[in-house]
Amino acid sequence: MKEHPIPLLNHPVDVSRDFSNMENTLFLPEKLSAFDPSKAEGKVLWGRYAYKVRTAFNQEGLNLFPNRPWEFPAEYGGAKEPYPFSITFYGDRTLRLRFKARQYPRKAGPSLMLKGEPRPTGPWKVVREKGRITYRGKAGSVTVVENPWALELRDASGRLLTRTLNLKDNHSLRNTDPLPFCFLRPTPDYSRRFAATFSLANGEKIYGCGESFTRLNKRGQKVVLWAYDCHGVQHDGMYKPVPFFMSSRGYGMFLHTTCPATFDFGHSYGEATTLFTGDEDLDLFLFLGGPKEVLSGYTALTGRSPVPPLWSFGLWMSRCTYKSEKEARDVAAKLRQHRIPSDVIHLDTGWFEEDWRCDYRFSTSRFKNPLKMIKDLARKGFKISLWQLSYFNPKNRLFKEIVEKGLAVTDGKGGLPTEDATLDFSNPRTLRWYRDKLAGLLKMGVGAIKVDFGEAAPLRGVYASGRTGFAEHNYYPLRYNKAAADVKRKVSGENIIWARSAWAGSQRYPLHWGGDAENSYGGMLSTLRGGLSLGLSGFSFWSHDIGGFVNAPSRELYRRWTPFGLLTSHSRCHGMFPREPWVYGKDFEDEFRLSVEMKYKLMPYVYAQAVDSSRRGFSMLRPLFFEFPEDPTSWLIEDEYLFGSDLLVAPLMEEVAQRDVYLPPGTWVDYQSKTSYRGGQWHRIKPGPIPCVILARGGSVIPHLALAQCTKDMDWSRIELRVYGSAIESRGLLALPPGISPKSGRSAEGILKELVVARRGGGWEVEKGRLPGVVYRILEG
Repeated sequence: MKEHPIPLLNHPVDVSRDFSNMENTLFLPEKLSAFDPSKAEGKVLWGRYAYKVRTAFNQEGLNLFPNRPWEFPAEYGGAKEPYPFSITFYGDRTLRLRFKARQYPRKAGPSLMLKGEPRPTGPWKVVREKGRITYRGKAGSVTVVENPWALELRDASGRLLTRTLNLKDNHSLRNTDPLPFCFLRPTPDYSRRFAATFSLANGEKIYGCGESFTRLNKRGQKVVLWAYDCHGVQHDGMYKPVPFFMSSRGYGMFLHTTCPATFDFGHSYGEATTLFTGDEDLDLFLFLGGPKEVLSGYTALTGRSPVPPLWSFGLWMSRCTYKSEKEARDVAAKLRQHRIPSDVIHLDTGWFEEDWRCDYRFSTSRFKNPLKMIKDLARKGFKISLWQLSYFNPKNRLFKEIVEKGLAVTDGKGGLPTEDATLDFSNPRTLRWYRDKLAGLLKMGVGAIKVDFGEAAPLRGVYASGRTGFAEHNYYPLRYNKAAADVKRKVSGENIIWARSAWAGSQRYPLHWGGDAENSYGGMLSTLRGGLSLGLSGFSFWSHDIGGFVNAPSRELYRRWTPFGLLTSHSRCHGMFPREPWVYGKDFEDEFRLSVEMKYKLMPYVYAQAVDSSRRGFSMLRPLFFEFPEDPTSWLIEDEYLFGSDLLVAPLMEEVAQRDVYLPPGTWVDYQSKTSYRGGQWHRIKPGPIPCVILARGGSVIPHLALAQCTKDMDWSRIELRVYGSAIESRGLLALPPGISPKSGRSAEGILKELVVARRGGGWEVEKGRLPGVVYRILEG
């Protein structure tokens, strides 16, 4: 992200900069001063250090030196002070490190980032050795080195995964390369901040951190975790930062905080990962295992995405913006007239009397009868989605009410910290007011609320929680997501919003889309990287604006982006200019229709993968290594992905007719041409009529349905099973959506079956996974 010479409102706060400020005091861990191995808790003795300038050969540098205290009286602290440290264990793969930098406990309420306070399972097996205390579990071990203090994390075989790096681990001419594990006391306010430094092995790769649009492997990057309105996707800003990552060496880490954080993955020093946090305490969860085990452990802690309603997996048609009842009805009619399957019409910023001026009321001049419109479109298989935001400018009719009732973030001086009144979702009264506004719309039959913005909660603001924006800014998206999702679930029983901003835990409130991508192939690739990174951060469901947002996409870009958008859990056409396919010509419309029809026919596969992903805490959009962690090349691929477990998608991201595709080990079958390919190598593949390379995993069963123009008209009593590859037995998943049971009409919510289809004689038989009332037709893919 471009750095500006002057501070700009809401630009990211990089707390790592404070750790190179000579005015601040650093404290480095020296040794255990007390520790109870049976409870895995005690104290670490920290020594006081300061920077000094060293001049050598016409060049100055900074080094750390022990520093004596200058406070008076001495009760404020000496040169060395012990502070609490503990390890807590949760099952076989998860542990929690907690460090405090003050002697007194801080008041802390329940954390919205966690699905609930996790229950400890007691320490792993304790092994005492000279100067070392090791806790061994089934998946690995953690060792506390007493003097000098250090932590070592190992896998079950005893291989070192990572360890803390301290001052005595330094091998450089400067003892600040890398910055040792430490905490900081800034001179201006005497708060505390931590820098947790761990070793980074040669060849180690890092993934996650939320919806990061930069290179998928974060090794060599400095990731600033600050919710930010990006205005594009080709830089390092993030709408959805998440302080979690996983390593190719078999571990992951989650920094449990809402304060600004910066993760430095070998950016400042090649062999070190440093997690900087502005929090007073260091609360760090560690997970052991491969990608699936690590992500499962993280989502077991922070929660998993519930499955959104079936209709949400259909096509959403939108632009910025339809402004009248007539436009909404016309678009819906044309979608049916042109035989473009679709389930949602989204009304963006123009459904109010004044464009962008959110007041939760339909324009009376352009929407004559919105309730009738909603009901009429529902009969035709369309849901209505509505845009809104949580910022209110002084011309908004609600501005005065929000300010007078104390529902907005304040500046601590009786005023507002910005021009807008920003709803304070840490205030229970604000939550009641906001939910009442949304409930009125949802009770009319509105299907989804677009929870836009949320990345600019004022840093200088004072919140009802008693905290400032330093602790509430990143919390704001999670509070905002939850507020909208809770009222939607209460009114309709459905788990669906359409949100842009997020933080750790927001995956419990699906779903999220990728923001304002540029209309370019670079924007398309960055969008995919963002979706993959978000999926590796615990989000099962995700979408993006097909074709990009900012301008009108070129016809060639839009046609290549379309199948990528349809082979995502949720699919929306949206942007500043028209996105309706008929605007781009008959040939484009016909090609567009093929991609949409493909998804609608694939809906049994899509829905089954959604249910499975929800239950396991996985994403429907997966990098290759997630399913093939033993394949080294799969860790390097960032322009292909797996849609669910069995479909590989390689979008065309330039104006070419074919592309090179890496296929992981096994057999792969082209979804369009039926050509078989051997995996574990590269192939140059030309796509079929749909301009995207799509392959099915050999030995997979992909369920299909007959085409319908909307999900409510789908016939789930007849399922077509397509078997790919030449295996004697093939496997797949099949789920029935809530309320659908072909035999009895009763709800089949929660039904998920593993299908096993076997060759018998000259044909196929379903050997496992039959659902009552479902007629199967089996074909070779």
